Amino acid sequence: MRQPLWKRLLWMVVIWGGSVLALGVVSMGFRLLMNAAGFKSH
Repeated sequence: MRQPLWKRLLWMVVIWGGSVLALGVVSMGFRLLMNAAGFKSH
């Protein structure tokens, strides 16, 4: 049985949001590591 279109779109938005959030967390972790190592962005 196929799910309705809005449910599939909702899942796509949830997965996209989760991946964007995960990328943000990883980039913040890299920024913290770089600052701890002494590298500055400006």
